[in-house]
Amino acid sequence: MLTVIIFLIVLAVLIFVHELGHFLFAKMFGIRVDAFKIGFGPKIFSWTPNKKDGTKGETEYGLNLIPFGGYVKIFGENPDDTSTHGPEAKKRSMVHKPRWQQAIVLVGGVLFNFLFATIIYIGLLSHGMVTAPDNFPGYSQYLSNPRIMITGLTDGLPAQKAGLKDGDVIVSVYKSASSESATSTIQGIQQVINANNGSEVVVNYIRGGHANLVHVLPTLGIAVSTTTLDNMAQKYFIGIQMADAVDIKLPFFTAVYEGGVFSTEILKITAVGLYDFIGQAFHGKADLSQVTGPVGIAKDVGDAFSVGIGSLLSLTALISINLAIINLLPFPALDGGRVFFLAIEAVIRRRLPANITNWVNVVGFGLLMLLMVVITYREVATEIMKHFAK
Repeated sequence: MLTVIIFLIVLAVLIFVHELGHFLFAKMFGIRVDAFKIGFGPKIFSWTPNKKDGTKGETEYGLNLIPFGGYVKIFGENPDDTSTHGPEAKKRSMVHKPRWQQAIVLVGGVLFNFLFATIIYIGLLSHGMVTAPDNFPGYSQYLSNPRIMITGLTDGLPAQKAGLKDGDVIVSVYKSASSESATSTIQGIQQVINANNGSEVVVNYIRGGHANLVHVLPTLGIAVSTTTLDNMAQKYFIGIQMADAVDIKLPFFTAVYEGGVFSTEILKITAVGLYDFIGQAFHGKADLSQVTGPVGIAKDVGDAFSVGIGSLLSLTALISINLAIINLLPFPALDGGRVFFLAIEAVIRRRLPANITNWVNVVGFGLLMLLMVVITYREVATEIMKHFAK
């Protein structure tokens, strides 16, 4: 239940940030904003603040029941007779504003998602965060507490069954029958586990500042070389992913610069990954299991929260950047799709028929909702199967 609550809070914050970008740029250009709401479906509550003269304001703010989304209702964003004709339309409708202003309003949410992620990284870097040693070359004097952390566990394998969790710090792994250990490198730990030939190993780890010890029985499986698929062999493993980690804490102005650089690098990596996935989809090779839906994100949020607030904030920044990239796709109903329509209008030098663009956006939104339902169904079904397999 706590995981669900934390996930909904993170989702609500990210939606608010995205829609705030649209809202503020629309207001800046004098475009009327009729509603600013978080969520879809039935209304939970709403209010319309009064103006200084005591009359009702033009924007209704509210919260709806279904939290997977949100919207800003901008006058003229989906053109109709009211927003395209008449004196109010010519002064306050988005459709009558210059196309460059319309484009800025449309990408405002994307920009705010990126800025929000950057602010998070600046805060983490200035107050201290966990990172890989190679992420910030040239700042070795600001690195401390080198360690090996568990960054992932395979469901149903020995490490998870023994109670190990993401974020645990491995101090040593040794054979239960001797004191032989490997504490310096990830490769050394892997060698000890494999060399024990299926016999029990002891994992000495730290969680929440407390030392713990657990006995784990490795399992035998196929291990594939990271450099070539031809080098395959059976090896013993316990089902954990590990990474070298350090703490970093930078001076504030250095953190501002490096936070911007780091968020930009994450943006590039995310964009390239999404581009590759779409390319695979066009060739019929995309694996839908690579796509994480609401259930998977909620689980990741819960895992990050269990590690610590820093881990949760870092994941929130990553999700925010992913939302920015996805919304830039030139797909109907997404911000990128609307910008694409604007680009077409700029080329042909006239507005596209409103009934066509509105209909295409509705169909696009429906397809996105269908995709989310399919992904969510797959994730729920997978979790149910895992539960009954235990």
